[in-house]
Amino acid sequence: MGRPAGWLKELTGRSPMISPGHPGTRRSIERAFWKHVVAGASSEDAAILVGVSAAVGARWFRQGGGMPTITLTEPGGRYLSFAEREEIALLKAQHHGVREIARRVGRDPGTISRELRRNAATRGGKLEYRASVAQWKTELMARRPKPAKLVTNDRLREYVQDRLDGSVRLPDGTVVDGPEVPAWQGRNKPHRQDRRWSTAWSPQQISKRLEVEFPDDESMRISHEAIYQSLFIEGRGALKRELVAALRTGRALRKPRARSQNKPQAHVTADVVISERPAEAADRAIPGHWEGDLIIGTNRSAIGTLVERSSRSTLLVHLPRLEGYGEQPRTKHGPALSGYGAVAMNTALTRSLTTLPEQLRKTLTWDRGKELSEHAQLVLETGTKVFFADPHSPWQRPTNENTNGLLRQYFPKGTDLSRWTADDLAAVAYTLNNRPRKALDWKTPAEVFAEQLQSIQQPGVATTD
Repeated sequence: MGRPAGWLKELTGRSPMISPGHPGTRRSIERAFWKHVVAGASSEDAAILVGVSAAVGARWFRQGGGMPTITLTEPGGRYLSFAEREEIALLKAQHHGVREIARRVGRDPGTISRELRRNAATRGGKLEYRASVAQWKTELMARRPKPAKLVTNDRLREYVQDRLDGSVRLPDGTVVDGPEVPAWQGRNKPHRQDRRWSTAWSPQQISKRLEVEFPDDESMRISHEAIYQSLFIEGRGALKRELVAALRTGRALRKPRARSQNKPQAHVTADVVISERPAEAADRAIPGHWEGDLIIGTNRSAIGTLVERSSRSTLLVHLPRLEGYGEQPRTKHGPALSGYGAVAMNTALTRSLTTLPEQLRKTLTWDRGKELSEHAQLVLETGTKVFFADPHSPWQRPTNENTNGLLRQYFPKGTDLSRWTADDLAAVAYTLNNRPRKALDWKTPAEVFAEQLQSIQQPGVATTD
């Protein structure tokens, strides 16, 4: 004889729950995992930090599309925490009554009574309270999955899919196939290879255009975030995952912002980041602080640019090819013969900086390029302290970025910069330094730089060292 119908509901006050197997990882642990990811940790490192395997962390990251699928805000005190459930289980095992447990935990007796009845394990037809099972049941019941809008609205889904992945057409409607590409393999867009041509509207463009084309139809509304989630998060089911190839980035997973800003770069240590740069460098009143970068041309050609923050005076650094360039195949980890490897860059910068008085070469702020990975040697040879801007932060070198834009008039993108000699670069720098600037009250950088030289050469005038 089996048990009578409805026995479990009568026993626990809750309808039978179909067990999905072993209780999953607690949401609090998953929440802590995503907090580490948002802070910039890899999925493997974040998993180890919260006490789960690296494989579990990688699965959470992949299933979440690279972004947290749960709120990172801890639940309020209205709900029992796992620590409270552990205390309840311990007190229950010690045969304390409901009111005594409630008094010790600091909860209402009714809350404890319902907890012991509803969330207890029921194997064998008896109520046995265990904290892990109770937490699992609570989290399972708290999930109220809502069908995605793109699943229930066929018309909206077709509109979104056509704007993402529709065919490229001529004005008369003729389809243009574009290049042939291999089938999507579940990874990011291929590097330096053809991508399939599609209409490729961004999710935000699609979301905003719906309001224009269907102003009176509220069913034709969706946020751009909902479109992204349908593409990135497994189990949403509305849009095919391969449609991520139609996104401009082509990423198969989202990339946490902190992680993109924390790329390991061995040559940039904590003592040479821009936040450690002397405060006087930010003040253009004191000369001797420089900003630098490369402008890149075709065939691995480049020109180094140095700009003094106070006078806007420009130095162009000639970076000629090294002996053997083009005569032998490139080898991985071999010497950089293009002219702007770390060793060649140090030599060229030392040659340019040492033409200046010591008082006018205090600091140099560079971007994070590997061409300055030997900056410690540069500091020893020139006495110029080197600092690196934050990743993806060109505004931290504004004078240099502006000057590079001016230089593109003479050295356009897509041209070979190795054809220009040191004399050619000197002529361009001279021209630029003799243009009047609004920021200098219409003086030229050359005039202001000459005033700086004169001030440090006058006897009895204190230097700014």
